[in-house]
Order: sequence, then C-alpha cells, then structure tokens
Amino acid sequence: MATFKEQEFRGLVPLKDHDPELFDLIEQEKSRQWRSLELIASENFTSRAVIECLGSALTNKYAEGLPHARYYGGNEVVDQIEELCQKRALQAYGLDPEKWGVNVQPYSGSPANFAVYTGLLKPHDRIMGLDLPSGGHLTHGFYTYSKKENTRKAVSATSVYFESLPYRVHPETGYIDYDQLERDASLFKPAMIVAGFSAYPRDLDYERFRQICDANGALLMMDMAHISGLIAAGELKSPFDLCDVVTTTTHKSLRGPRAGMIFFRKDERGFEGKINQAVFPALQGGPHEHQIAGVATQLKEVLTPEFKVYAQQVKKNAQALANKLTSLGYSMASGGTENHLVLWDLKPQGLTGSKFEKICDAACITLNKNCVPGDRSAVTPGGVRIGAPALTTRKMVEADFEQIAMFLDECAKIALKLQEKSGPKLKDFVALLDGNEEVAALKKKVNDFATSFPMPGFDPKEMKYQDPSGPPSSA
Repeated sequence: MATFKEQEFRGLVPLKDHDPELFDLIEQEKSRQWRSLELIASENFTSRAVIECLGSALTNKYAEGLPHARYYGGNEVVDQIEELCQKRALQAYGLDPEKWGVNVQPYSGSPANFAVYTGLLKPHDRIMGLDLPSGGHLTHGFYTYSKKENTRKAVSATSVYFESLPYRVHPETGYIDYDQLERDASLFKPAMIVAGFSAYPRDLDYERFRQICDANGALLMMDMAHISGLIAAGELKSPFDLCDVVTTTTHKSLRGPRAGMIFFRKDERGFEGKINQAVFPALQGGPHEHQIAGVATQLKEVLTPEFKVYAQQVKKNAQALANKLTSLGYSMASGGTENHLVLWDLKPQGLTGSKFEKICDAACITLNKNCVPGDRSAVTPGGVRIGAPALTTRKMVEADFEQIAMFLDECAKIALKLQEKSGPKLKDFVALLDGNEEVAALKKKVNDFATSFPMPGFDPKEMKYQDPSGPPSSA
C-alpha cells in the first residue's frame, strides 16, 4: 500500500473526474432547468457571480461569532466580507445604520424567523401569523387537526414552542381579513404579530398591522422573504417604516443564494444583542461565509437601476399571466395580483392542485399545488401557485407569459380528459400521464420555447446534455 506521501493528490481533481456519477446528476439538473418553465414562486435563477462565491474557498473557513469578535483566528478577510454584506443589506433597503442593524448569518428564512422568536419571546408566548391555508408560512405558526388521533397537531416548531393563533383571508374576497385579525388580537393578546406570506397575491397594510399591534402591546415582525426584491426596488410598500423586525430569504425575488437575513431596530429594547445571541450560539454554529459572500455580491446588483427594471417586469409578467388566464375563463384568487405571484383556483374546473401539478411536471412546467380561499386542507388543495421571478430572470416579458398561460390552459384541458378516465384518485391519474401523446406533444412545445431564452448561472453550450428534449432515459 502506498504511503500517504505517495498517494495521488486529489485536491485539484475536477468533479467530472472525481465523481462522474454525481457530475452526471448535476448536468441532468442543469438540463432540466434549461428546458423547463420554472414557475415556482419561491424559486429563481442566480448569477454566475453568486455561484462562484458559493463554490469558493470561503467554504473552508469557520467564523463563529460576529466580525471582530470571533471564536477562531484567521478571520481578518472573512470579517471584511461579512461587514460588506451588512453594509449593502442596509443600503438596499435605504436604512440608516444608526437606526437599523442586520444579521446576515441565518442559513435560510426559517432559521431567521426562529431566531427572532428565540431572541425576543419567551417559551409559550403568543404569536399570530397568516394561516397556512390562507397563504401563510409554516414558521408563522400552524396547527392542524388529526382525525386519526383525535388531537390537535403542531406542524411547525413555532407552534411547538409558542402558542399560535392564525389570522385568515376573507373567504369571498381573498384579501386578509384585518377586521377579524383586530377582533381576535384583542382577545388573544399576542406578544408578536407576524406579517408576510408564502402565497398571497397582494401587498400588505402595514399601517393596520401597526395599529393592531399597538392596541395589544405586540411586536410587529415582517417576513418579506417572497417580496424582498420588489421591496428593495420600491415596487411594493416598505415594511421598515412601521415594523420592529424584518426577516427575509435572499433567493426568491432578491435572486441571490439560499440564505437569510434579520433586520432589527436599534433602540432601547436591545433587539441587536438578543437577536445576534439567538442566531449564535443559541441556534446555529459557524456562519456559512460562502453564502454570505454570495448575498453580498447579489446585493451589489440589487442596488443597480437594472434590478429595479427587473422587479418592475416581474410584476408586469405576473399580471399578464393572471389577465390571460382570466380571459380564458379561469378564476384567480383575490381577482388577480399586485406582486410576483398568482393563485389559480381550479375548483370551478373540478381539478385539484395535486393533479394539475403532476400534469405540468410531465410537460416540463414546474409549479406547486396550493391552497386557495375556501380550502380546508393543505393536503388536498384546490389550486396552484404560480410565480414570475425565475422566468423574468430568463428575459421573458408579458407576451411570453401570455404564451405560458396558453400552455397551462392546454394542461388543464388534457387533465380534464385524463380525469374522466382515471376517476378521482391521484395515483390513477398519474398512471395515465406516462406515454400520453398529448402530454408528450405539449412537452416538446414547452422544451422548444424554454430553450430559446438565455440561462443565468451557466452556459447551456457547455452542458453535457444539450438536447432540448432532455438527457437520454438511460442517463
């Protein structure tokens, strides 16, 4: 056996030689992204610059603690990177560094939210957030009822460690029912109200949230993960005028890497120390400085006029999609959209969101099943959520989104035909997708359409699989 010194040095071997199996899977994923229509509202395509940060030597460095107060040595460069990210984060939202601070270490949005709860609340304090079936997020507190166990079940850790009471959208309008929120808050007396959402097609009334919080002694936190890019560009109202704490992811409409940030007011309440302490050492270990560098370089882009034009186009594209689907006879929750996403109610067509998601997948259109107003269960939702950020990044405009609406219309019509044969069960419906000629023909049209647009982050000409129809089945 060769000694350690005699063994081959593999530290510079590229992935395609080091692990051909994994390299091939990554190339398959590149091909899927290039030839598909990515309509998941929480996804986007980041830039090559961000990807270079994510694959940089920064991944090697432990940096527990904050800049200039680390638990390890060798952080003189990392400190500069993290401070640069903090500076750009405050600039992106027009914040005075004397009045606002930011922690850029959360690994993503869910850890960011839980760090705020950990730092500012006591166990079993009361929280109110938008109900999951109304478009809220799991981390805003969600319970469900288990008929099998005949008991209430806390789905998220937020509801395990804190007492949560949801507020909802009005079942007829699809808008947040602020009047009901006000009545419930006056009885429940929450310690914190969480604004924000994962599937709500409208802007928020921060003034009304603030009034309700002040009337009940509650903190106001905004989770702007979905719309942070639109807020930075001034295309939606800013939460910073009225909220105490603002959290966000960085990979949705902000178009950066997958990470999170927490913004907090600097005042006599001492949020800065409490939140920083909650992030580390309470909940996380060493920050991922390669992610933080990726956030920093994306925030540089966010500060440009070009990003504002992008954010404007995201809204235009979402509205074009909603208007076209409406003109085709379909129903949009709340009657349309004023942000980056559309909620399509499929109940009038007799389709479930689950079936529609599956047929879209088969045609290389990626979206997700989602609750719409009137739904009682997130397991069998009556609609789908469709987002514009990713395909806007690929330079698609209103006319392109109108064409996408036509593809979706075709999916719905094929789905109804298949459902007549399959009956109500999802597994029977899915079984009919494989080999269906209409689905295959639609998939080819989608592939040809998608591959005619540029691809951020990597050059399709350099991919292993460059056929618009995808890798061979044996890949």
